[in-house]
Amino acid sequence: MRRVRAVGDLVLSLFPGIGLLDMAFEEAGFCVVRGPDLLWGGDVRTFAPPAGRFDGVIGGPPCQAFSAMKRLNPRAGEKHGNMIPEFERVVAAAGPTWFLMENVEGAPLPDVLGYRVHAQMLRHHWVGGETSRLRRFSFGTRDGRALRVETLALCRPDPLPAVLAGGNGRAVPVAIGGSGKRKKTLTSGAVVRGGPNPGARASFADMLAGQDLPVGFLSEAPFSESGKKRMIGNGVPLAMGRAVAAAVRRAIGQSAEVAA
Repeated sequence: MRRVRAVGDLVLSLFPGIGLLDMAFEEAGFCVVRGPDLLWGGDVRTFAPPAGRFDGVIGGPPCQAFSAMKRLNPRAGEKHGNMIPEFERVVAAAGPTWFLMENVEGAPLPDVLGYRVHAQMLRHHWVGGETSRLRRFSFGTRDGRALRVETLALCRPDPLPAVLAGGNGRAVPVAIGGSGKRKKTLTSGAVVRGGPNPGARASFADMLAGQDLPVGFLSEAPFSESGKKRMIGNGVPLAMGRAVAAAVRRAIGQSAEVAA
């Protein structure tokens, strides 16, 4: 029996978290295999992928060490340090046709021997989302082809603040570089969020909507609400992931491979 598959279909996901970027790639027809993650008791530092099995590698190493929010807490990111070298190590060992790394603007570009990287900055509302979230996507191939994400000709001029990770009702979440100290308004005493997006803390429903996720997402997951907020805030908005996955599809082409 003969089998036909699209080239580039089998993808390894590193630092998958709750898999928001993975969801977008799966919707685009990729088969995503999730690698180890501290969230689930795994550790990428002890992971050795099989060589020559994966067509692509995707992932977003922790960004706290390079985030603009680090100015609020210079010690942010010290626990795990710079994990981009682990991403680079796994890519080099797996030897895929292409790789995609998501991170903040201040993070270094991935550097893997034999690959050339094309990077593109992208805001969530440029691709139909509701927020101003900004991320850089670094696309690596051996021939240096470009990643061209299609953006809207007209996007909303007043995007909502980016969804941020939070926890336990803290005004400036430790998870994103805050002190964890509670801050109050002078009038109502309501908890507000510090940093670049002040105001009342977002509800869980608002965070789901801001990341393009349906009501009920994670409803069966055995995590506290603060834990769910942290995981959702650390993920790639679904609209952004979809636009990037479609761009990868275009970049790698739709040629087919026939196997016996």
